[in-house]
Order: sequence, then C-alpha cells, then structure tokens
Amino acid sequence: MTTALLAIPNLQARRINVLEAVFMAILHFLAYLPVCALVLILGKIVHSGIGVITWEFLTQAPVEGMTKGGIFPCIFGTLSITLLMILIALPIGVGAAIYMVEYAKEGVWVRVIRAAVNNLAGIPSVVFGLFGMGFFILFVGHHLDEVLRTGLLFGKPCMLWAAATLAILVLPVIIVSTEEALNAVPQSHRSASMALGATKWQTIRDVVLPQAKGGILTGAILAISRGAGETAPILFTGCAYFLPRLPIVKLFGIIPMINPMDQFMELSYHIFIMATQSTNAQKTMPIQFGTTLVLISLTFFLNLGAILLRSHYRKSLGQVTLQ
Repeated sequence: MTTALLAIPNLQARRINVLEAVFMAILHFLAYLPVCALVLILGKIVHSGIGVITWEFLTQAPVEGMTKGGIFPCIFGTLSITLLMILIALPIGVGAAIYMVEYAKEGVWVRVIRAAVNNLAGIPSVVFGLFGMGFFILFVGHHLDEVLRTGLLFGKPCMLWAAATLAILVLPVIIVSTEEALNAVPQSHRSASMALGATKWQTIRDVVLPQAKGGILTGAILAISRGAGETAPILFTGCAYFLPRLPIVKLFGIIPMINPMDQFMELSYHIFIMATQSTNAQKTMPIQFGTTLVLISLTFFLNLGAILLRSHYRKSLGQVTLQ
C-alpha cells in the first residue's frame, strides 16, 4: 500500500516532465520557424537572382521596355527618396518625442498625441499613398502653384511629395524609439545639469540627446527598413515605371544635385510593375529576382551603416562617461 502511494507522486512528476518537454519543443519550433522562413525566402531570391547581377545590370539604364539594360535609375531613385524621407521624418519625429518627454505635462493632450501616433502606425500603407496624392499634390501643390504662379511645378507627382508621404508613414517608428531613448536617460542627469545653471534646452542638447543618440539612430534604422521597401505610398505620389534618366538638376548650371520636383524610378515599384503588368512575366522573372536581391542588399547596407554609426556614438559616449 505504501509503495503504491509513493508511486503516485512519481507518476505525476513524470507527466509534468513530459508535458514540459513537449511544451519546450513547441516553443523551440515556433522560435526557429521565422528563421527557417527567412532562410527559405532569401535562399530562393539569391538562387534565382544572383545570375542576373552584373556590372552592366547595376550601372546601366533600362532599355526595350525594361527587358534589357540595367536598373541604375531605380537604385538611384531608391537611395534618393530614402535620404529625403529621413531628412524630413527624423527632425519631426525627434522634435515630437522631445516635446512629449521633456516639455509636455502628462494629461489629456499628451494622451491624444500618443493615441494619434499609435493609430497612425496601424493605417494601411495604401491609405498613406491616397492621402499623399490628395493632400500634398492636389491641395498643397496646386495652391503653391496658384500663389507662386509657377505653372505646374508643385501640383504634380514628384520625389518631394513621395518622400513626405513616406516620412508620415515612418513617423510612429521614430517617435516611439526616440521617446524610449529619452526616458532611458536618468532623471538625475537632468537635475544635476540644471543645478549647475544650465537651462532646460541646454540640458536637453548637451546631456540628454547625446545619451539618447543610440535610440534615435535605432528609430532611423527601423524607418529605413520600413520606408525603403514600400510601394503603395509612392504609387500615386511620384514614382514612374519607365524613366531611363536620373532625377538630377544642375545648380547654377554646374553642380549636379537631386531634383526633388522630378519623378523617379524605384526598386520596389519596378518589381511590382514587372510582376503584375509585364506582357511576359516569365521572361522578366530573372530581372524581378535580381531587382529584389538588389533591394534587399541595399536595405541591408543602409541599415548596416546606421548600425555602425550608432555603435560609434555609443562607444564615444562610453569613453566620455569613463573620463
């Protein structure tokens, strides 16, 4: 009888161990599932697209209805619009986060702003494209043309309006990342700075922001990842399918610079058009995979550069702290 009673807890312990092992196996499977999916997707893209990647493919303009030539205008357009997007979104996002963390008092207004940011993050990207066309092109652009009497300069699809639309798309990412970075700075550092006679803005500029640079750059990295591959927001606001030239204007007739009022080609839009509207999708399939590989590689190197810059700032901050 005693032996039977002792066997019951052992049996229960074994059942618990078996259930725990099964549960851990399920968790391991779920954890590695995204990695396997990523490996399969990247493997397919690399296998099907690596044969297309040549120096001519990367440096030449497209010809013969995009079936020959290269994709250099698409690469240039993607880099240009990503740069413009960050230049527009980063100051606005960082400024909004500084206001909410450092200046605004907790209350209804701050809760409204945070709710707006959260709702903005959940809006489908195609809605941003329609908004950009309606607000930036038809409203702002046309009114600027009427006031400045510039003809049809601002009231048309162009790189500036496409970048502004993407900037609104990535604003929630930058605001949330910057807000978390600012909150991570100890309050004692602010108090010490102001006790030494620094003003509120001097404290933010010289104490808070240097320590929060890593988090701010993290927001920029996430924004690049989100914006560089978007198609719907630029679909209505400035992207062109076949434009075998660069959106460049010469300043004073000498210095070449990006022309923000011109249309442009872009890698993700290029892939979309070739996959959905090509007369022979099977014939252009290698070009689609090659362009996809270039887009992924470009996004990776942009992120890598931002990550290295963030690491540099963190090391510099650590050295200053030790000194």
